[in-house]
Amino acid sequence: MGDSDAVGSTLTRRRRATLAAGRGASLQPMNGRSATVCQSSVTADISADNGLEKKRDRSLETVRSKSKTEKKKRRGDISDRLSCHKTQESLLSSASGYNNYRGILNWCVVMLVLNNARLFLENLLRYGVLVDPIQVISLFLHDPYSWPAACLLIVSNVFILVALYTERQLSKGSFSEPVGFLVHCINMAIMLTFPAAVVLLVPSMTPVGGAFVLGIYTILFLKLYSYKDVNMWCRELSTVKAKKLARSLSCPSAQHLNGGDRKVCYPGNLTIRDMYYFVFAPTLCYELNFPRSPKIRTSFLLRRLFEMLFFIQLLVGLTQQWMIPIIQSSMKPLEDMDLSRMTERLLRLAVPNHLLWLIFFYWFFHSSMNFTAELLRFGDRQFYKDWWNSETVTYFWQNWNIPVHKWCLRHFYKPLLRRGFSKMVSQSAVFFLSAFFHEYLVSVPLRMFRLWAFTGMMAQLPLAWFVGRFLRGNYGNAAVWISLIIGQPFAVLMYVHDYYVLHFRQEAD
Repeated sequence: MGDSDAVGSTLTRRRRATLAAGRGASLQPMNGRSATVCQSSVTADISADNGLEKKRDRSLETVRSKSKTEKKKRRGDISDRLSCHKTQESLLSSASGYNNYRGILNWCVVMLVLNNARLFLENLLRYGVLVDPIQVISLFLHDPYSWPAACLLIVSNVFILVALYTERQLSKGSFSEPVGFLVHCINMAIMLTFPAAVVLLVPSMTPVGGAFVLGIYTILFLKLYSYKDVNMWCRELSTVKAKKLARSLSCPSAQHLNGGDRKVCYPGNLTIRDMYYFVFAPTLCYELNFPRSPKIRTSFLLRRLFEMLFFIQLLVGLTQQWMIPIIQSSMKPLEDMDLSRMTERLLRLAVPNHLLWLIFFYWFFHSSMNFTAELLRFGDRQFYKDWWNSETVTYFWQNWNIPVHKWCLRHFYKPLLRRGFSKMVSQSAVFFLSAFFHEYLVSVPLRMFRLWAFTGMMAQLPLAWFVGRFLRGNYGNAAVWISLIIGQPFAVLMYVHDYYVLHFRQEAD
């Protein structure tokens, strides 16, 4: 209050001085100019007085607001002492709306790392260092002078060139559509049977080499099937809309792609360069004009290359050090059909098997496919989606392997729907096809047919129905994770047991 009194006294003195000056000026004779000067000085003094009044009012308002704030604070303190509860939910209750569990997630990661570190140390103390990079070569070669897997890879070019030749003859009208379709069917049928026969009949072919070769031939089979379908669609389109080919889907009106490459129209796509670009591109679905990236990013390419080299070594090392000892120790319980020990071995195998599967997923679908796409300037990099958030089994199979899902949707599922089949029948047919190729890639290299992979894939149908009908949200996601963590090592144990009984126990006897 002292400041406000001082301001008031100063204002009073200045008003008196101003009035006195005004009276003196009125008593003295003056001309018009001096009167104007006096009047302006009086006006300035009055403005200054008004400013001081406003300043005094603001000071008073500040003091009053401070006093009101202090009173409210005192009342709030008193009310807090009288009442400290209100209606609210616990944070771990779903009704609370709380969803920030980052600390719990970090705790889970720390516990997982510590637990696996203990298992790894226990493994080293029990078995020693089992990692041997030189031993990996024997997985591909029994005889250093016999390379059947490499020879099969070279022979695969014959099937590629036959498909290209057939499409060229169809575009020129030298082959009719039935003849071209028959040639394609024979070519793709031999693609599946010929390498399988070599793997089964050639003794120097190892299981790992056979699985690798059959995987390459399966990819080529799916690619050439898509190549056949797309070129057939282009011929149908050119027949129906021959006058509007420049505006059709096979040849858009724009002459350049985003990356500056010229558009290709049918049959201008039937070249060796276009065919082999599609063969090496990280996709199973053919297009006349793929989306292209503007340039090759050297730093991105080198990072993916480093990841490829690092993770493949990690996969081999963990398999030798962690997986193989557990599998070897599981043979006796499996032979004796000791259910309790079998369950214990299954759970022991589940963790390293699942970890290796996750590493393989990152190595193949992220590092390797991005490396190939960057090298070829292939623009579509969506090789997977958020399958880890799957709340249904169907969502997982639709999103963990996008190239295969696109192929099945484009060349198998939708054609079945267009022919009048129901969604359930079409979906079952897709799972049946997938089960066939899973069994083809496992049983043929192992030279035994036990249908474990086929049964496991077909079991996804009732599992998908059960999870989709009875489980939702986090429960459905947990069910998907359990099926991945437990189902895979179970199939691995079954095949390893059968392979051991079929080969090594007979040799021992």
